Amino acid sequence: MEEETNLKSDTKEIIKKKAEELTFDINFDVPIGFLRFLKIFKKAILQSYKSKKRVMVVLSGENQEVIGVLTSKLILLYESILREEQIVKDSNFLYVFYDSSDTSKLKKEIAKKNVKEKGGKLKLSIYRIEDSKKLMGQTFQGAIIDLYEDLRPNYIGIISGLVEKGGLLILQTPSWDKWDNKVTLFKRNLVVANYENPRNVFITWFKKKIMEHRENVFVYDADNDKIINEPEIIYDIPKEKEVSIPSDITFPKEVYELALTQDQINVIKESESLIDFSEKKKVIVVTANRGRGKSCAIGLSLSGLVKSISDKKKVKIIVTSPSLENTQSLMELAIKGLEKQNFKIKVDKNKENLIYGITGENFSISYLEPKDAIQEWCDILAIDEASGLPVTLLVKLWQSHKKILIASTLHGYEGAGRGFSFRFLNYLKKDENTILKLLEMVTPIRYAENDPIEKWVFDVLLLDAEPAEIDEQDLKDINNGKLNYLITKPEELFLNNEQLLRQIFGIYVQAHYRNEPDDLALIADAPHYSIRAITTHKGKVVSASLLAEEGGLSYEYSKSLLLEDKTRGNIIPDRIIKHYRIFDFGNLRGWRIVRIATHPLLQNKGLGSKLILNLINESIERNLDWIGSGFGINVELSNFWAKNGFSIIHISPDRNPISGEYTVLVFKPLSEKVKKIEKILINILKTKLIYSLYDTYKTMEPELALVLLNSTPVEERMEELNEIEKKRLWAYLYGTMTYETTNDIIFKIVSNYFKILPINKELLDELEKKILILKVMQGRSWKEISKEMKISTDKAENIIKKAIIKLANYYYKIDQNYPPGIESSFL
Repeated sequence: MEEETNLKSDTKEIIKKKAEELTFDINFDVPIGFLRFLKIFKKAILQSYKSKKRVMVVLSGENQEVIGVLTSKLILLYESILREEQIVKDSNFLYVFYDSSDTSKLKKEIAKKNVKEKGGKLKLSIYRIEDSKKLMGQTFQGAIIDLYEDLRPNYIGIISGLVEKGGLLILQTPSWDKWDNKVTLFKRNLVVANYENPRNVFITWFKKKIMEHRENVFVYDADNDKIINEPEIIYDIPKEKEVSIPSDITFPKEVYELALTQDQINVIKESESLIDFSEKKKVIVVTANRGRGKSCAIGLSLSGLVKSISDKKKVKIIVTSPSLENTQSLMELAIKGLEKQNFKIKVDKNKENLIYGITGENFSISYLEPKDAIQEWCDILAIDEASGLPVTLLVKLWQSHKKILIASTLHGYEGAGRGFSFRFLNYLKKDENTILKLLEMVTPIRYAENDPIEKWVFDVLLLDAEPAEIDEQDLKDINNGKLNYLITKPEELFLNNEQLLRQIFGIYVQAHYRNEPDDLALIADAPHYSIRAITTHKGKVVSASLLAEEGGLSYEYSKSLLLEDKTRGNIIPDRIIKHYRIFDFGNLRGWRIVRIATHPLLQNKGLGSKLILNLINESIERNLDWIGSGFGINVELSNFWAKNGFSIIHISPDRNPISGEYTVLVFKPLSEKVKKIEKILINILKTKLIYSLYDTYKTMEPELALVLLNSTPVEERMEELNEIEKKRLWAYLYGTMTYETTNDIIFKIVSNYFKILPINKELLDELEKKILILKVMQGRSWKEISKEMKISTDKAENIIKKAIIKLANYYYKIDQNYPPGIESSFL
């Protein structure tokens, strides 16, 4: 519930006193236009409730005190309509406000006081808008979103999905005519050095989409007392869909009785197949748009699995997801299912009241972060919101576990990165040792199919954006190189070419695992962003990129970055200045490729490389000094950028908590000055990595470490060994000394080898290099190496010794005949 913030007491009292005055004024003479609106609104509510559809009202006006009073009138009227018609006995409305705004707090107080005094059984649940994610899984009859100070698409997506059938969504906005150019909190955060004025595109797009969607959507202009979007009220009563529990069930019937749709029952029924603990890998994938109850179905399925398996053995279930918040619906339904089966359970919650564990006498259900879930054994792994995880991480989870339940959003408020659908599922389908079952859920839980508000949300946030359909002629164009380089601006796309915008954003969503509606607004309004694409002869987008212009910073600003923890934009200059102390670099200008993606059906045809080549050529024409990018590193991506002439110049010290990947920066110098800087950066990075693998990067995958080490050689001479060190080394290779007694010398030799890579990189094979990284550079135990490389410890020791024999002979001329004769005295 609402938390009063650290306001000064006098400010609180002023707001409360003002709210009382305006509460008294709620009986003021209602403007004629608003009375006409209320008459239509009453009819819309009654018909929409019967048809299980929702209604949206936009209250627009510059006088937000009036908007606050009108909001109170609206929700009180809604409650009285449903009460008089005996539709519901009580209602629960959600009110989200901005804690940092006195205006927002005043409107909240007006609503709270009016509901308390005149709302009957109407309940008002008040939350700060930044706490919206905590509400996921809850249901309300209505919701009020204050958009006067800000418009965050993420919040629109989340909160709109919480309103049930026949419910009311109210948006409070500034003056309709002035709203487009209002500098919101979101826009202020887009301002970066040299770009002080954000674009005013997204709100115009948002308003346009409101006006295009007329079914059950009202816009009342309080400034001019008129309805500016007369809605269409379509009256149709949906047929009730029967829910049937199969006769041949294994799980207790009580679990099935908690299901709300046939889709959920189908998921629970299929989950019974996970009881079979044969060696065969089984993966059940449940996909749906948001609001179909897929997470709840997984939670109920887990409760059934606990009962069926715990009768035979103790059962361990791990739940993972991009965040703990995502799993709360799953956890809550698992608890309901277990309680319905009379399990005695203990529920563990964190300080934010989020469930992270459920335990009983013979079972446990616990949440782990994805990177930790890879390492932990379990009977059943449940992955919720899988589309929010990178494909590389999903593959590791799949490879690490045998029985997996996966829930993935197709078109959700996150934008649902559908690399999951195209890439990850293809891995599963091609694997002969994996039994894959795909289930799609289509029936909404909270409201009717074809709900007009859901249609609007999908449209305004481009949740259903898809890449263009590719035909035979397009393939011929691609094969024959008949492609065009497209230079465009966000203004052109959002306001004049929606079809092209949908293609580009659809490609971004398909290729990237983390997509949010906020990204759409960022593309629209970030002043330093621009878009480039490759299109076919018919104008279909086959590869697209989002660019951020960086650099061109003053000496003073660059110097200030040395002391700042975070900065807006200018990511590549910031990291080079902070980590390499070259603050002259800030003055140089470049393009950071924020995103680059190719149509999912046209991968591996060189289209991404073709787009990069065009970007490089345009960068040179613009007299830019560099072009670069940043991303979560894996071997495939590093090879792609290396192939296109980019060097890795920086790597984060920590893994991303969601993807488990290290973030790297790559760039390609375009000016002579940056070419000199590039050599310095590569030299420092490689040396840093060699001496950090033992500590900071101790858990880095050997394949990745090898990619990073196998770059330009360090420009320093090879470290020599003295006579005693050479003789000790010989004693390890051909005598009685062990690895553990000579690892100081071995570290020197192996460090020398990796410093001078890629020169003589063929001296050792891939297996030898990986095991040298694991043992010598990272200090892993023989047991860890055996597990990682799937070989015996004896074989690992032999591989190490044979590799060192090669290096000792090549660099120091030490072979079996060295040293000659009796040791000489140094005294």
